[in-house]
Amino acid sequence: MSFTHFNEYGKAKMVSVEEKKDTTRIAVASGIIRMKQETFEMIQNNGHKKGDVLSVAQIAGIMGAKKTSDLIPMCHNIFISGADIEYTMNAEESCIHIQATVKTVGKTGIEMEALTAVSTAALTIYDMCKAVDKDMVIGNIQLEEKIGGKSGHYIR
Repeated sequence: MSFTHFNEYGKAKMVSVEEKKDTTRIAVASGIIRMKQETFEMIQNNGHKKGDVLSVAQIAGIMGAKKTSDLIPMCHNIFISGADIEYTMNAEESCIHIQATVKTVGKTGIEMEALTAVSTAALTIYDMCKAVDKDMVIGNIQLEEKIGGKSGHYIR
C-alpha cells in the first residue's frame, strides 16, 4: 500500500485533488462535554456571568470549521457553503451533546471541518466554564455521516 501524503523522499506533502470532480459534500460530526450538575444548570439557564455559553460556542465552532486548514497540516483550504451546530441538553447525565453539520461543493471531503467545529465548540464551553468547573470532560468526538466523493455515503 502506498501512502499518498508522502513524496518520493518520504517527506510530508499535500495531496493534489486537481483531477477530482466537484461534488456536493456534507459531513456530520458529534461530541460530548460532561460537567457538574451545577455547571450544566448554569449553562441551561443562561446564568453564566460571561454570557450565553452556547451562543458563543456556536460561533466558535463555525469559526473552527472555517480555520481547519490553518490548524491541521496537509488539510486543504475548502470553501464552506454552510455550517451549523446543534446542542442536545441531557440533564440526567449533566452533559451536552454537540453536533456539527458542514457543507461544501468541492474536490475533497469536509469531515475534518465538521470534527474541528465540534472540537472548537466543546473547547469554548470548557474555556468559558473552567473557572466554575475544572472537572469537565470532552469526549466521543467522531464522524457520524459523510456524503459525497468517490467513497460515497458513510453512516456510523
